[in-house]
Amino acid sequence: MTDPSPDDATLDITGEVCPMTMVRTRLALDRLAPGQVLAVRLRGEEPLRNVPAAAAALGHAVLELRAEADGASLLRLRRS
Repeated sequence: MTDPSPDDATLDITGEVCPMTMVRTRLALDRLAPGQVLAVRLRGEEPLRNVPAAAAALGHAVLELRAEADGASLLRLRRS
């Protein structure tokens, strides 16, 4: 599931709540070219469940989802 390429953009939505977590993620993905990678830091049960599922439903690839030491999660998405 891990992709060795560097991230093309990063987004920190740890302070956001749904639905803004997906809105901000989608806007960031829209700014990328197809094939580029977005690293998203998120926090909370709802964003952790909804953001990867919504991105996948839009056709983007979920490359990685992992917990970080500070309690946040890192989600890496490849724009379709």
